[in-house]
Amino acid sequence: MGNRREDLESVERKRPSREEQIKRRKIEARKRKKKRQRRRIAISILTVLLVAILGTALYIYNFLSGLKTNTLGTGVAPISSQDPINILVLGMDIGDVDNQGNKSGRRSDTIMVLNYNPNTKKVHVVSIPRDTLVEIDAYLDSGEYRRYWKINTAYVLGGEEEIKTHVEDLLDINLNYIVEVDYTAFRSIVDALGGIEMKIEQDMFYDDDGQNLHINFKAGETVLLDGKKAEEFFRWRKNNDGSGGDEGDLGRINNQHQFISKVINKALSPSIVFKAPKILEAISQNVDTNIPAKNLISLGMKIMRLKPADIIMTTLQGEPEYIYGESFLIADKETNRELINALNAESTSSAPIITSVNREELKVLVLNGTKIDGLASSARDTLLSLGYTNIEVGNTDNIEKSVIETDNKDLKDLLKNDIGIEKSGKISKSEYKEYDAVIVLGKDYNLFGN
Repeated sequence: MGNRREDLESVERKRPSREEQIKRRKIEARKRKKKRQRRRIAISILTVLLVAILGTALYIYNFLSGLKTNTLGTGVAPISSQDPINILVLGMDIGDVDNQGNKSGRRSDTIMVLNYNPNTKKVHVVSIPRDTLVEIDAYLDSGEYRRYWKINTAYVLGGEEEIKTHVEDLLDINLNYIVEVDYTAFRSIVDALGGIEMKIEQDMFYDDDGQNLHINFKAGETVLLDGKKAEEFFRWRKNNDGSGGDEGDLGRINNQHQFISKVINKALSPSIVFKAPKILEAISQNVDTNIPAKNLISLGMKIMRLKPADIIMTTLQGEPEYIYGESFLIADKETNRELINALNAESTSSAPIITSVNREELKVLVLNGTKIDGLASSARDTLLSLGYTNIEVGNTDNIEKSVIETDNKDLKDLLKNDIGIEKSGKISKSEYKEYDAVIVLGKDYNLFGN
C-alpha cells in the first residue's frame, strides 16, 4: 500500500503544471506559425521566379516576333558547330535626306565584321576602312567608266551582295549573315543601354546640313552620350576648318573602337538584365538582319559568357595611294595575314596572337642578363622585324631564366608569341614603369632559336 502511494506521488511530480502546459502550447503554436510563414515565403519566392521566367519568355517571344529577319535574303549557317560565325555589320547613312525611305542611295558609313570562333572562344571585331579599294566594273552618273571604287560605294553599286563579295575576298572568309544598323537603330540601342560615358580626347566641331549632322564636343570633357550624341561622336572625322582629322577614317575607327569597348563593358555587366527588355525592343524594331532569331539569341548567349578581354578589335591594314585624284587604302592579304589566320583558326593552339595592342605604340626595354655580347641587340632586331618601333637595350645582372615583365596581359601574350619567352611577371622596378614591357634575357635564351 505504501509503495502504491509513493508511485502516485511520483506521477504527480512528473506531470507538468498548468503553467508549464500553457507555456509549451505557446511554444508549439509559435513553431507552427513559423512553419506556415516559411511555407508562405517559399511559395512567394516560387511565384516571383515563375513570373520572372514567364516575363522573360514573353520578352523573348516579342523579340522573336518583331525581329526583321527576312529583309536581307537568306543567311548561310556554318556547316559545323566548330566553324567560325562571320557577321557583316553595316552602319548605314541616311542616303537621300529628302527621301529617307529610299534605301538605294544609302552608303555603308561603317563596315565591320564580327567573327566568333568557337575553337578559340574569341570574338574579333574587324573594322574595314571605308576608303579601302575594291574593283568593280561600273560607270559614274556622268557615263564615265571606272574600275576602282571605295568599298563604302559598293552598297550603292550592287547592294548587300556586292559589298559582301568584297569583304569576303579581303579577309578570306565566308560571311554567314548580315546586320544593317542605321542611325535611328544606333540611337535607340544606346538610349536603351542608358547612354555611354566617354572622355573627349580632342575638339570635335563639325556640321553637315545635308546629313543633318552637327557635332560639338570640347577636348577634356567627360560626356554621358545619349543616342544622338553617341551618333555624333561615332561619325566624326574632322573639324569644319579641316583640323583634327590627320588620320582620316582610321582616326574615326579608333574613336569607334573606344566607344564599342565601353558598350561591351556595359553590355557584359550583370546589371544589363534590367535593361534587356528595352534593348531587345530597340533591336527588333530598328535592325535589319538575315540571322534567324534563335541563332542570334544563341550567339548572344555565347558572347555573354566571354570576358571583355576575349573581344578583340582590330582594323584591316593597308597603304594609302592616290587614284583618280582621290585617296584610297590598298589592303593586301599578306599585310593582314596574321588577322586572316586568327579569323580562321581551327584550334586555340593554332590561333595566332591577335590583340588590341598596337606594336608601333609600345615602348619596350630589352636587357641582356648574360655574358653573351649582342644578345639584347639581336632580340631588338627580331622585334623590329615584327613591327615594334620603340625599343631600347641595356645590360643587367646575370640570370638563368628569361622573363617578360609587363602589367598588360594582352601585351604579355603577344610578346610570348613574338619573342618565345614563357616566363612572365609584373614590372619589378620603379625605374622601369615608363616602359610598357621589360624583357630580361637569361642564359636559357637561344640566340638562334627565337
